[in-house]
Amino acid sequence: MAPFEIRGSLAGRNELMIVVGQLAAFVVNAIIAQLFGHQPGVWRIMFSICALPAIVLFFGMLRMPESPRWYVEKGRNEEALAVLKTIRSDERAEAEFAEVSHVAEEEHEQASKALGLRAVLSNKNLVYILLIACGLGIAQQFTGVNAIMYYGQRMLAEGWLQRVDDRVGEHRPRRHRGDRWHDRPVSDGPDQPPDQLPLGLGLTALSHLFIVIGMAMFPVGNPLRPWVFLVLIVFMIGSIQLFLNLAVWVYLSEVFPLHMRGIGMGVSVFVLWVANGVIALNVPSVVAALGMGLFVIFAVANAISFLFVLKFVPETRGRTLEELEERVTDGSIFHSIGNKG
Repeated sequence: MAPFEIRGSLAGRNELMIVVGQLAAFVVNAIIAQLFGHQPGVWRIMFSICALPAIVLFFGMLRMPESPRWYVEKGRNEEALAVLKTIRSDERAEAEFAEVSHVAEEEHEQASKALGLRAVLSNKNLVYILLIACGLGIAQQFTGVNAIMYYGQRMLAEGWLQRVDDRVGEHRPRRHRGDRWHDRPVSDGPDQPPDQLPLGLGLTALSHLFIVIGMAMFPVGNPLRPWVFLVLIVFMIGSIQLFLNLAVWVYLSEVFPLHMRGIGMGVSVFVLWVANGVIALNVPSVVAALGMGLFVIFAVANAISFLFVLKFVPETRGRTLEELEERVTDGSIFHSIGNKG
C-alpha cells in the first residue's frame, strides 16, 4: 500500500512502533504490579489489559479495505483501482494498477514453475543463498533481543538490577517481540537496509560488552545500577531494531529468486524460529550458571555474525528483483562479496 519512495522509511517506523508497543506493555505491567502485585492472580489483570487494544484493532480493521494486489488476484479490478485512488492521484493510481496487474500475471505464470526443496538442493547457487538466509535468521535471534523480552522480569527479580518482591517477579507475563516481514522489498528506496547488517551487528556486540562492563562497575545494591542497566538495554534494543531487524526481514524477502521464494522464505524463517526456541529454552539455565556471562556469549555470537555478513552475504543494493533473480541463479552475485559498498 505504501508508495515505493517511502516504503523503506515506513517499514522502519513499523519496527519503531513495535518497540514503543513493547515499552508501553512493560510500563503498564510495572504499574499493575506495583498496585496489585500482592494479589496471586495479578497476571490475569495484565492479560485482560492486552485485550483492550485488540478490541480497538478489531473494529478498526473492519474499515480497512483489502490490498489492491489481493483485489487484482481475485479479479476485482474496479475495487483495486478504487482503493489505489484513495491514497494516490488518479494518474498515478491508474499507472500503479497497470503495474500490479502485470506483476500478478507474471507471478501467476511463475507459480507453475515454482521449485520444491529437492529442486533447490540440486542447484548449488540456490543452496548457497538458502544457507546464507538461514544464517541471517540465526544471527538475528542471537542478538539476544528475545532473551530480554522473554526473561527480562526474571533477570530483574534475580538481582541484576535490584531485589524486588518475588511475587511480582513470578506473576509478570513474558512478552515477546513480534517480528514482522514485508511483502514488498525496498530496493529502490533511498534507505535500503541490507548494508546496515554489519553496523547493526557491530553495535549490538558492543552493547552486550557495555552491559557486562557496566554491571561489573555498578554491583547489586548500587543505586545507579538500575539506570545504567536500563540505558544499556535501550541502546541494545535500539541497535537491533533500528539497524538490524528491518534489514534482515527485508533481505530475506527480496534475495530469493521468485521461483524459490516460497520455499526459501519458509525454510529460512523456520530456522530463525528454531533458533529462537533454542535460546528461549536455554537462557534460564545459562543465567543461573553464568549470570552476566550470558551477555558475553551474545557478544561473541554477534561478532561471529558480523564476520559472517562481511564474508558471505552478498549485497542487494541498487539491483532490481529481476537482476537479483538472474544473478542468484547463475551465481554471479556471490562474486561481489567483499566488495560491498
